[in-house]
Amino acid sequence: MNIQWYPGHMAKTRRILAENIKLVDVVIELLDARIPISSKNPDFDDIFKNKPKIIVLNKSDLADEKISASWSKWYNSKGYANIFIDSIKGKNINLLKNKMQDIMKDKIERDKLKGRISRPIRTMIVGIPNVGKSSLINKIAGRASAVTGDRPGVTRGKQWINVNDKIQLLDTPGILWPKFENPEVGINLAITGAIKDDVIDTVELASILFEKLARLYPKNLMERYKLTSIDGKTGFELLQIAGKNRGCIISGGEIDMLRISSIVLDELRGGKIGKITLEKPEDIINDTNE
Repeated sequence: MNIQWYPGHMAKTRRILAENIKLVDVVIELLDARIPISSKNPDFDDIFKNKPKIIVLNKSDLADEKISASWSKWYNSKGYANIFIDSIKGKNINLLKNKMQDIMKDKIERDKLKGRISRPIRTMIVGIPNVGKSSLINKIAGRASAVTGDRPGVTRGKQWINVNDKIQLLDTPGILWPKFENPEVGINLAITGAIKDDVIDTVELASILFEKLARLYPKNLMERYKLTSIDGKTGFELLQIAGKNRGCIISGGEIDMLRISSIVLDELRGGKIGKITLEKPEDIINDTNE
């Protein structure tokens, strides 16, 4: 399954990022805690170069806590400032605000010496579609300043938001990159909802997800879909059984594969299958997206 999705507005967004980076003090790169490798846009490193950066991993409430801890350890070993957050409930938002001010402490002191006492820290929040940028901005600002949604492509233009006299945020649309060199990246992005469902084969995607879960989280898979055995079965076969167990039946007794596939993807994205992380730090060795 080779998924590619790069709508025209994303090329425009890349130009917006490049044009505005000189106005920004620090970049917040927002990743999906469930897929830290696949949700990292490789173009960002080229655009932002040596600009101070904080890696923020959102949706940590949906991720496997043990694997998140190993990711945090990995980022720390590389010298990357990193924070795991939940932008919906506000987990670690204050920690992020403090980190932003801490990382800019030297610049703030230099500005004071030049008489620029009241200039706020200008922060650009970037990430892939549907990773939670607008939700994060609203939590930081303490009000509904950015338009949010549970589908990719909600934010379409840049907007500056004044949080307070200390922080300004630049919200930008979610952006992917022209080609996923590793097909696994496109699959993981589609599974977690960063790619619109209408451009993918939902049944094939759900089958692949079942194969991943059978390997990584067999107990969660079996309990959620009442599977008595998963050994020797393909993802599609397991999906058929799950469809039957859930009553997804159409005329003639056939399994409604499209319906059960949509249910499975919705339940994964909503955390109903459990706390699931699809990528570990050791996967970077074999990944072309790093």
